Amino acid sequence: MKDTNDADLKKEEREQVVELGSDITKSSAGNIYTLTIIGQVEGHQVAPDNVKTTKYEHVLPLLAGIEESEDIDGLLLLLNTVGGDIEAGLAIAEMIAGMKKPTVSLVLGGGHSIGIPLAVCTKKSFITPTASMTVHPVRMTGLVVGAPQTFRYFQRIQEQIADFVTTNSNISREDFERYMMATGEMATDVGTILYGKEAVSSGLIDRLGGLHDALSALQEMIGEHGRRKGEESQ
Repeated sequence: MKDTNDADLKKEEREQVVELGSDITKSSAGNIYTLTIIGQVEGHQVAPDNVKTTKYEHVLPLLAGIEESEDIDGLLLLLNTVGGDIEAGLAIAEMIAGMKKPTVSLVLGGGHSIGIPLAVCTKKSFITPTASMTVHPVRMTGLVVGAPQTFRYFQRIQEQIADFVTTNSNISREDFERYMMATGEMATDVGTILYGKEAVSSGLIDRLGGLHDALSALQEMIGEHGRRKGEESQ
């Protein structure tokens, strides 16, 4: 019976890696759930079959399960995303920001557009030296009504994003909005591309580093979290 249960568990873990790009690493330092946000963050509209996506309807219940699970001590979020649906990205970011368990993000390759709130929503954030992050105004596709109300709606969404990013990072609102509306940085667009060191010096990301650095920080946070829980239970 035990062998059957172990086989089923390993099969389930393999399916998680294939379907969600996630994995659980167990060690003496704690059990870490690794979740990837890749490609385009898919929201209410289904993306074409040839586009790599992260589906928010899969991620949200997964995050709730991670927060409640007694077998998981911390979350490592790996990011390589072009952005995507604003509401879906913010929903995931808000879920992670509201978790009590230790959380760390690592930007690999790119954390663009709505990937920025996802990068800063964890308790500590890292970026590799070659990774980049594009800060730009809100864009919308499909039918757009040419009315003052539409412009105000765009403004309110941008304000929400700016509020979230500045609340969950060390960048000032003035600097973030200046990066967002810059006109001299990109040839055919408005916005700014920040690479690893620039993202850290701006206050957007906490530290420059790689996988080892992110894991070490998460393991340290898990240890501190465990000690606090032990003190509270006494």
